[in-house]
Amino acid sequence: MKIWVLGKRPSRPRALGAAALLVACAAVPAGAAASSSAGPASPAVTGAAARNVILLIGDGMGDSEITLARDYTVGAAGRLHMDRFPMTGAYTTYSVHKDGTPDYVTDSAASATGWATGHKTVNGRLSKTPDTDRPLSTLLELAQRNGLATGSVTTAELTDATPAALVSHVSDRACQGPADMRDCPGDALGRGGAGSVAEQSVAHDVDVLLGGGKQRFDQTVTEGRDRGRTVTDQARRRGHQVVTDARELAAARPGRPVLGLFAPEALPVEWTGKPAAQGGTAPQRCLTSNPGRPAGTPSLEAMTRKALQLLERPKGAGKDGKKGFFLQVEGASIDKMDHDADPCGQIGETAAFDRAVKVARDYAAEHPDTLVVTTADHGHSSQIVPLEARPAGLSSTLVTDEGGLMKVSYGTHAGDEGQEHSGVQVRIAAQGPQAHRVLGLTDQTELFTTLRTALSLR
Repeated sequence: MKIWVLGKRPSRPRALGAAALLVACAAVPAGAAASSSAGPASPAVTGAAARNVILLIGDGMGDSEITLARDYTVGAAGRLHMDRFPMTGAYTTYSVHKDGTPDYVTDSAASATGWATGHKTVNGRLSKTPDTDRPLSTLLELAQRNGLATGSVTTAELTDATPAALVSHVSDRACQGPADMRDCPGDALGRGGAGSVAEQSVAHDVDVLLGGGKQRFDQTVTEGRDRGRTVTDQARRRGHQVVTDARELAAARPGRPVLGLFAPEALPVEWTGKPAAQGGTAPQRCLTSNPGRPAGTPSLEAMTRKALQLLERPKGAGKDGKKGFFLQVEGASIDKMDHDADPCGQIGETAAFDRAVKVARDYAAEHPDTLVVTTADHGHSSQIVPLEARPAGLSSTLVTDEGGLMKVSYGTHAGDEGQEHSGVQVRIAAQGPQAHRVLGLTDQTELFTTLRTALSLR
């Protein structure tokens, strides 16, 4: 088998020289330092170690999706919280075929595997090699082995691709619960595998898991010592606090793992509106409250804030001796609404993600030994086009908060799958120790090295 080594680059320096520091500082837009809560840039350029890492993933959040949300909510001259990081670069997102050649458009499973393990894989596979289908150690697993607290927060099912890549190793992302194992026979417990994504998630005893996907955890285990129990029963037997709404989440306390299951599938989106249509829509304003969203559903902002409270430990304290944490936060339905060509749903989820970014940056302002990184797993379909344009695909016209008209076009329709991903490079931005590593053009797999280096993971 011939393996192509693509995008290989020399190791990045752990510290920047004075000249490079001047260039990096000059690259920060005017006014960014004043509006940023990042504090002095020195930890980002001295190669200092981080005690904590917060990784925020906007699923499908390419530059077009960010611009769309910015233009609608704060205006073309405004800035989102994710725009205010002192260090900004871009990274490539391609996956690979089994022979190692590039697959130019990744899915969320392969892309999440890239930063979770430092290795590329085939679309649909989670934290396994592309050719031999062998498990690859993940950042969360390394963090646990090094004594750190760990957490994952998402608006998707906890068994969906992005959170699943941190805590599971399966041949196909569809193998989310014990009843979903048809495409992963070798991963079944009865065949010596580790089981479904839900079973592996519980077995890892992650300190904080918050999201949707209750239907997967309510499936009955069919093999192994927990046969006949649901995965939720298994979690409780292992000492997990299982919470199902905002009130129960608020009451959760550190010391035992917290498993939050707030919807049968993905969490309902924040905003609604008319989806894009052939020939366009009449100008519309988005509805910023979704009547179909249950009152007890916690926001991504609230879940992120609670996760940080649960993961935080004074140095050297805690019965487990936890010495910091690794937390991943995903705004998942930016992607899902893009697939549906639903601009209002998409903008609302991007705005909700941006509020979670603010929570992370506010935490880092009080804890400067925290590295915060925000990025996306891949680009997507939406484009802002001239009002006079007549797109061949679906489009919608929005009335922005500053009173302008904005036309959004979707042009990557793929049959029953709706709109599809694009292979474009995406933004990555950071603040805190080792943040300089995101500058320039890197590859998704290099984020693994950045986070592992920042946390000094053995």
